[in-house]
This record gives sequence, structure tokens and C-alpha cells, in this order.
Amino acid sequence: QVQLVESGGGLVQAGGSLRLSCAASGRTFSRYAMGWLRQAPGKEREFVAAISWSGDTYYAGSVKGRFTISRDNAKNTVYLQMNSLKPEDTAVYYCAAHREIATILRGNGMDYWGKGTLVTVSS
Repeated sequence: QVQLVESGGGLVQAGGSLRLSCAASGRTFSRYAMGWLRQAPGKEREFVAAISWSGDTYYAGSVKGRFTISRDNAKNTVYLQMNSLKPEDTAVYYCAAHREIATILRGNGMDYWGKGTLVTVSS
């Protein structure tokens, strides 16, 4: 069993930065691919970024070059560094885990989800 707890959300002005963290419980964290997905008001949840157990990274086109996903297996934590934030990045950001990176990239069928953290970007 893996529990995921996100933190680091908040209110930021356009052009600013935030770093989200997702702390995972469980001794098998390093075996999981991890991802960040987001859901804006009135929209469907969408893939943002993913990282495989070996450190390969993947990004949605809308965030590539602005967001960076990373993981620290010693701390059972995955991060999402968000720079040059835009109002359209406003959403609840969810951390997710699955043994297969392909599932993370599809955006559904996750083994585990966090409860989400709200990011609000003002113009």
C-alpha cells in the first residue's frame, strides 16, 4: 500500500514559481513510476508530467520547458518545479503512482492517488 500526500500549492502571480512535493509512504516507492496530473475548474483531469523509476521524464506540451519533475527515492518524494506560471496553470494538482509509466502517461488507471493541492495563478 502506498499513500501519497501533496504539498506546496498556493497563490502566485503570473510569471512566478512554485514547487510541489508529493511524499509517499511505503517501502516500494522506488519501484513506481510517478506523475503529476491537474484538473482545472470545469475541465477534465489532464496529464502534466511523469518520471519513471529509473528517472526518465515526460511532459505535456503545455508545460514543457517550464516545469521539471524529479524524484528523491531516499526521501520517498517526487517534486514538480513550476516556473513561468500562467493563469491557465490554475488547477488542483494531483500526484499519482503506478508500476508502469505508460499508465501514468495515459492519465487513468493509477494504482494510487493523492488528494491534490490547489495552485492558483493570478494575472
